[in-house]
Amino acid sequence: QVQVVESGGGLVQSGGSLKLSCVASGSIFSSYAMSWYRQAPGKQRELVAAISSGGSTNYADSVKGRFTIARDNAKNTVNLQMNSLKPEDTGVYYCRASAIRTFWGQGTQVTVSS
Repeated sequence: QVQVVESGGGLVQSGGSLKLSCVASGSIFSSYAMSWYRQAPGKQRELVAAISSGGSTNYADSVKGRFTIARDNAKNTVNLQMNSLKPEDTGVYYCRASAIRTFWGQGTQVTVSS
């Protein structure tokens, strides 16, 4: 069983920045594809950013140029740097680890005030 734990959420004003972190347990972290999803109230969960085991990244169009995903295999960590935040970025952000199976964290709340 892999445990996935997010941290770093909070309340920030529009235009501000936050950095989310996700730690996944297990000795094969480097083989996981890691991704961040978010879910706004009343909406479906959506992909925000992803990074493959090889380091390739992809982003939702809505966050390109503002968010950066990066992984540190030595620390079993994936981070999401979020800049120029907008009220529409508000939601619960979830980290997902995927290998043979998929594991989700409990989520961390991000609120961007206008």
